[in-house]
Amino acid sequence: RDNREHPMTTTANVPQWLDEPGAPLRRPPLKAFVRGRRDDPAWVRPALLGLLAATGLLYIWGLGASGWANSFYSAAVQAGSTSWKAMFFGSFDSSNFITVDKPPASLWVMDLSARIFGVNAWSILVPQALEGVAAVGLLFATVRRRFGPGAGLIAGAVMATTPVAVLMFRFNNPDALLVLLLVGAAYATVRATEKASTRWLMLTGVLIGLGFITKMMQAFLVVPGFALVYLVAAPATMKKRILDLLAAGVVMFVSAGWWVAVVTLWPAGSRPYVGGSQTNSILELIFGYNGFGRLTGNETGSVGGGGAGAGATGMWGPTGITRLFNSEFGGQVSWLIPTALVFLAAGLAFTVRRTRTDLERAHWMLWGSWLLVTGLTFSLAKGIIHPYYTVALAPAIGALVGMGAVAFWRNRDAMIARLTLTAGITAAACWSYVLLQRNSGGYQTLGVLVLLVGLAVAAAFATIPWIVQLFGDRHTAVAAKATAGLVVVALGIGIAGPAAYAVQTASVAHTGAIPSAGPATTGGGLGRGGGRFGGGNLRGGQAGTAPGLGAGTTGAQGGFGGGGGRGGAGGLLDASTPSAALVTALQANASSYSWVLATVGANNAAGYQLASGQPVMAIGGFNGSDPTPTLAQFQQLVQAGKVHYFIGSGGGPGGGQNAAGTASAITAWVAANYTPTTIGGTTVYDLSATSPSV
Repeated sequence: RDNREHPMTTTANVPQWLDEPGAPLRRPPLKAFVRGRRDDPAWVRPALLGLLAATGLLYIWGLGASGWANSFYSAAVQAGSTSWKAMFFGSFDSSNFITVDKPPASLWVMDLSARIFGVNAWSILVPQALEGVAAVGLLFATVRRRFGPGAGLIAGAVMATTPVAVLMFRFNNPDALLVLLLVGAAYATVRATEKASTRWLMLTGVLIGLGFITKMMQAFLVVPGFALVYLVAAPATMKKRILDLLAAGVVMFVSAGWWVAVVTLWPAGSRPYVGGSQTNSILELIFGYNGFGRLTGNETGSVGGGGAGAGATGMWGPTGITRLFNSEFGGQVSWLIPTALVFLAAGLAFTVRRTRTDLERAHWMLWGSWLLVTGLTFSLAKGIIHPYYTVALAPAIGALVGMGAVAFWRNRDAMIARLTLTAGITAAACWSYVLLQRNSGGYQTLGVLVLLVGLAVAAAFATIPWIVQLFGDRHTAVAAKATAGLVVVALGIGIAGPAAYAVQTASVAHTGAIPSAGPATTGGGLGRGGGRFGGGNLRGGQAGTAPGLGAGTTGAQGGFGGGGGRGGAGGLLDASTPSAALVTALQANASSYSWVLATVGANNAAGYQLASGQPVMAIGGFNGSDPTPTLAQFQQLVQAGKVHYFIGSGGGPGGGQNAAGTASAITAWVAANYTPTTIGGTTVYDLSATSPSV
């Protein structure tokens, strides 16, 4: 009601969201959710909700078909759902023998879901999909703050349909949570820069720190750019900006380091072995295997055995600035990178002469630094690099494309803006054509269509003033509709190729440690059929028999030169698939043992653990290359009656001589002192039988 009719009513008694003249731009909560802000055009909120709903559908539909997806992490979720200690450390098994080779933050989300809904494919994978939807929403909110809701929607749509994003938000690797946290950090940085807000900058530090305990040093790749943006553009004195950055650095260090400190200070004898390290050290894992080793190629404990960084080409493929565009990486993420780079260069050129605190330039700097620093790191890294890592580029690509499309369209009366749009559309059409021609059938046809329509639209953008003159003043409305139609077609051209790959990715089940988005392409490498590892298809494999000790072990053939299939390289392809008879044997009297089974490699062990629901000892960790347990330690555990069965597997290519010797020594000792038996077609050794003297 009008306050003038009720003199006793003060503005303090009136809800701030009342739709009165002069009232703040807020609505009741439900109405705000449906309609959005009062100053938004009517189409904005429905379009946003539609984008988020479509993203959720794309990421969740048929999700259960992937089963355990990456069984290595699914087994760790199973462990964390039954043991708080395993959850805290990120242990592979609930008896806390060894951790996964990453920090545990992403597992914590899935662990909690599994505790609530049980351990199954949906409870593990749906949180990943929801993290993707949240990341798209946050990207929209970040980009719209300066460039408007249209730019935010384009940014979100580009990110949502990036093939590698569809893959990873439907998978249970740490990358999904990492991307969400980094987009959140970008939003906090933008808010901090707008008003030199110390609190928002502190939040940036917290989120990046959480990113560190999700995937370690990869989270820090955005730090230089974010810090530069605040240092350059925040409306405050230089002293305040520097002090704010130092404070945010301290917060980031605490957010990233508290878990590391606990693991470091915890007595080694009462915590799990730090998987991925050769000395049971979390610091070694941070700076070695998951740190600088990824850049140099000197990765002790890697599946390649370390020392692979001597030249430009190692077992992880050729390095160089064209890496993201090759047949292995290109279809995953590179569709709109050329367009993003065109818009970035033009955006910086247009804003270079503006005042120091110009927020439009700050946005270009923030997203541009994210794309360039992370992209160059992936391009030049000589160590372990998988195509799915590039999901970290999707937010930056989406933001730059959305910002550029809107900014240059608004200034289309200027020839340079029209030429920038023309160049961006041409780049998208031509590169989409190249990528689609790497496939066969309908993708090549789509590529030709995208190229022809894209070039026509690009030419139309360059001649917009002449189009308007052609219609004349009497047909201004018709001209406006024609140019608006060009915008819609241009956006369609930009996402047609990646959207086709995205739908294909969502329609296929993905399992194993090295998933890949989109259809297989000619000349594919790691993660594709005919890859560098013995011609195996690293997306999965066919049921077969793993060679080595226990020749009846059910696994999957392929990969790593025939080194044991799912057992080879610690079962890098996927988990083993035990028979019902073997599962029954593992579950029998399971409470009497700390581990119902010991076998080489965590992925090999994962199948047995997930099928039986009981802890399995993964000798040597993920690759079978960690030097744990030693032969003496294993003998003591067997004598103490803590391990029931042993199953051999192919040794795998990873690790140094110490690790390989440890696994081989254990294998040889078991074979020499215990009698093999067959359960459900699998050769096992019952370690609870008469124990030899040690």
